[in-house]
Amino acid sequence: MTTPTSREIHLAARPTGWPTSDNFRLVEVPVPQPGPGQAVVRNLVMSVDPYMRGRMNDVKSYVPPFRLGEALDGGAVGEVVASASPDLAVGDMVVHGLGWREYALLDAAKARKVDTAVAPPSAYLGALGTVGLTAYVGLLDIAAMKPSDTVFVSGAAGAVGSIVGQIAKLRGSPRVIGSAGSAAKVEYLTGTLGFDAAFNYRDGSVYEQLKAAAPDGVDVYFDNVGGDHLEAAISSLNPFGRAALCGAISQYNLEEASPGPRNLWLAIGNRLTLRGFIVSDHANRMPDFLAEAGAWLREGRLRVDETLVEGIENAPEAFLGMLRGANLGKMLVRLS
Repeated sequence: MTTPTSREIHLAARPTGWPTSDNFRLVEVPVPQPGPGQAVVRNLVMSVDPYMRGRMNDVKSYVPPFRLGEALDGGAVGEVVASASPDLAVGDMVVHGLGWREYALLDAAKARKVDTAVAPPSAYLGALGTVGLTAYVGLLDIAAMKPSDTVFVSGAAGAVGSIVGQIAKLRGSPRVIGSAGSAAKVEYLTGTLGFDAAFNYRDGSVYEQLKAAAPDGVDVYFDNVGGDHLEAAISSLNPFGRAALCGAISQYNLEEASPGPRNLWLAIGNRLTLRGFIVSDHANRMPDFLAEAGAWLREGRLRVDETLVEGIENAPEAFLGMLRGANLGKMLVRLS
């Protein structure tokens, strides 16, 4: 009898600066049998996310680094194909943290059942998963957005940013501004997602373009980019403005650290709040988020876009493309 095999992506070498395909290796391994309390899941779709770039460095962080010569991991949704747990049955659809492989052996306690009759599997890695929760918590809890607030979102055409801007409008913001990296993405933000204004950060100074888009300043900044975007936002934030620091993708591939925002002193006189956050600290908000976001989705008020890449062998290129900004909405890899 032939033992079934699974393909997975290993970290072959730690990148210096921008990762390349040479940092990854496609490996074929046997599909294991589940032990007590475990299940084997055939992954259908997996996520690639900016935070994974930091895990490729061998440095201490809020999550352990990837190990050389071993499979990477990350969000995935799949079907249980073998189970030795009373909590999971063959045929159950689950979301879990062992992506970057076609088959995953995992503890049943680390999987959450999802209903694909309500939404497709990919939705539980995006709008109804940690991506959506990140947008919801960052905007409403960390930045404490009020209906009267003008909101600026960087990386606004990406997975998190595209949802942040829509939630801001749904919650009453009179003006939502986004930045993106192409004219097509700017049109997507204003023409499709309902942003009031947007600009292409490649067209010139972020500071000048934000000032033009928000002549009366901004009250809330949702930061996915860092660098010149954060500096520009600090200059535009009104007194008592708040910034939710979610990501800094412009900094992840630098070989030397860039200078911090040169205008941080403005935070003193303007009594600004700049607060970083990690979504895993806010899992208790998932029920509230799902209730509100689920209603918006059912009513067609929340739009969700995805960029899908086919095949585990193309997962590295999907990841690299996401770092380059090649995606609209969530970047995903379909495995089956």
